[in-house]
Amino acid sequence: MVFDTTRALSRGLEVLRLEAEALQELAQLLGPSFAAACDSILACEGRVVVSGMGKAGIVGQKISATLASTGTPSLFLHPGEALHGDLGRLRPEDLLLALSKSGSTREVVQLIPAVKAIGASVMAMCTSADSPLGKHADLVLELGDAPEACPLGLAPTVSTTKMLALGDALAMAVLESRDFTREEFARFHPAGSLGKSLMKVGEMMRSGSQLPLVQSGQSVRDALRIMTETPGRPGAALIISAKNQLLGIFTDGDVRRLAEAGQLPLDESIDAHMGANPRHVQEDLLVGEVLRLFKDSHVDQMPVVARDGNCVVGLVDVQDLLEVRL
Repeated sequence: MVFDTTRALSRGLEVLRLEAEALQELAQLLGPSFAAACDSILACEGRVVVSGMGKAGIVGQKISATLASTGTPSLFLHPGEALHGDLGRLRPEDLLLALSKSGSTREVVQLIPAVKAIGASVMAMCTSADSPLGKHADLVLELGDAPEACPLGLAPTVSTTKMLALGDALAMAVLESRDFTREEFARFHPAGSLGKSLMKVGEMMRSGSQLPLVQSGQSVRDALRIMTETPGRPGAALIISAKNQLLGIFTDGDVRRLAEAGQLPLDESIDAHMGANPRHVQEDLLVGEVLRLFKDSHVDQMPVVARDGNCVVGLVDVQDLLEVRL
């Protein structure tokens, strides 16, 4: 077989055209039923249980994952496994979102009487409300009819794109209605770089025994000793008042500059050599914002103060951000 570049490109463009047109047509179908679906999800006291067979099932897993990560408790239930015992996962307060292009998928349709016997409500996502699934559902989200992009007219392409897009539309509309915040999103994404950037600096700053604090009036020698003895060997010392108020910062860079100038006044007061009124951040600032400040300020350490005042509560080092891979 000889690969035909022109033919392959033509087919690729045709698939994208058909799927884009199908999404435009789907947008025209959004109306009262979509609003009712969002309201049902918001009112659900249990979980949104998503189910579908084959490619629709794979799309259903993605929809369920998106819901779960944006504040709506959700799980995916395979219809075949459900008919052999996994229906025990369902509770009366749950909402079943059943996906089937034709609305006639045997395993999905067979689920409906059993789900209703449990007491859970049923929402269908299918081509037409007149399908077997649509007729027995409490609410139907119609996908509308459109030819598949497969040249054989068989492989699910346009239909699964429409399901996925409609699932995203549902999840995002519900997210907005919940007033779901960036902080809540971070709570569900603690391991990824996105979740880490949405952490608050108070969650990852150096504090307690790792905090290099020097009292105003102590000597440069004292500051160097404290910097050396503090666990983690921070490259800075924070100079504070008797009331723990931030007065200044003394860094490794300050030590190098003094040494290069031929003077290292070890017995002089640290106050005369610290950087007064240093840039600092509050403990409830997002880590992603702190990273931006580091880049803009060209510094390696930044003091952290309490949200309700100027009391020192921590220190964040650029190395700490590297360690969490930001």
